[in-house]
Amino acid sequence: MRSTFDFTPYRRSTVGFDRLFDAFETAARTGAGDNYPPYDIERAGDDAYRITLAVAGFKPGEIELTAQQNLLVVTGKRADGDEGRNFVHRGIATRAFERKFELADYVQVKGATLNDGLLAIELVREVPEAMRPRKVAIGGAQPTLDLEAANETAEDKKAA
Repeated sequence: MRSTFDFTPYRRSTVGFDRLFDAFETAARTGAGDNYPPYDIERAGDDAYRITLAVAGFKPGEIELTAQQNLLVVTGKRADGDEGRNFVHRGIATRAFERKFELADYVQVKGATLNDGLLAIELVREVPEAMRPRKVAIGGAQPTLDLEAANETAEDKKAA
């Protein structure tokens, strides 16, 4: 039985939704994957977010953050420092990991901190001024363009 959904018919009849369909397909592929390390995503304000990953046992130099357009990649590779240690039980996972987060448009990574085994990544959505909604004033009874004058000027140019 097939566990994925085929978006091909919808791709043919829509314009500009390619990124949305790609996100659905990526989520379907990675949804059943590895859940390490566990993480939380919280809203810290109207346009601020925080991703918190549980990375017990990792030092700041063993974790790498890469911010690309619409993608945040967190990788961790622990340095071999367990030589000579004899574990009776090993319950703290210290395996290498790579966790990817799809970011919305205009979301920027502002910083990251590692405290008490929790990596907190601060994100802020900064929409450019040209892309923000703006109010357009509605004029009074006077038209803003004198259409008759514009038509006469156009007719004069044609006659010349």
